[in-house]
Amino acid sequence: MNKKELVNKLAKQTGLTQAKAMEVVNALFEAENGKGILTLELESGRKVTIPGFGTFGTKVRAARVGVNPTTKDRIQIAPKKYAFFRPGKNLRELVEA
Repeated sequence: MNKKELVNKLAKQTGLTQAKAMEVVNALFEAENGKGILTLELESGRKVTIPGFGTFGTKVRAARVGVNPTTKDRIQIAPKKYAFFRPGKNLRELVEA
């Protein structure tokens, strides 16, 4: 499912217009301009938990020493912050069934 399909299904299920449904989806998920609710929360290092669905959050991968496979030189790899999603129990059970 892409964004347009999500907007169409949201509009149909809730009775919203296509334009209003697009506003809702953008308000929640807009990552391009960093204005979406989820984006802002994750950027601030906070978790977003939706009971029964799952948890969005961030983790930090520690700095480490790696090896350049071509030259075999040791290189320092900087720490990295990344987003994760952990499905909730209800979603996990539905998908597994």
